[in-house]
Amino acid sequence: MEKRCNFELFKSNVCHRLKESGDIDFLIETLEKDMIREYYNRKWYLECFYLLAMVDYISREIGAPLCSEYDDLRQQRLQKLVYPAGVIVTANVLKNDQIKEEAVKNSIPEFLRHNIVESEVRNVI
Repeated sequence: MEKRCNFELFKSNVCHRLKESGDIDFLIETLEKDMIREYYNRKWYLECFYLLAMVDYISREIGAPLCSEYDDLRQQRLQKLVYPAGVIVTANVLKNDQIKEEAVKNSIPEFLRHNIVESEVRNVI
């Protein structure tokens, strides 16, 4: 069984996997392994919704239909907005909540649907 890692590390790993495998192979692998449902069943909701949002976003980008297997999960969201660590740090250091508001405005809709603020999934080094 996989050990749960820090959410920022998880996001980074997912983005790197996307970059390395490409959109279609990423979708195929994620859906074949049913990782979204596995995370949900473990109650790892952050990871579940992040991965579902990524799959839905990539599907929209390449014009692929959404996998109806997860329609029940698409109606769910985290209780509170989850911001990237960098946004939180910057907003706190500068004592400026407008940074968070701007991040929400620039967020990818598929992520925001689940209360996850995310705008950069392809800019990984």
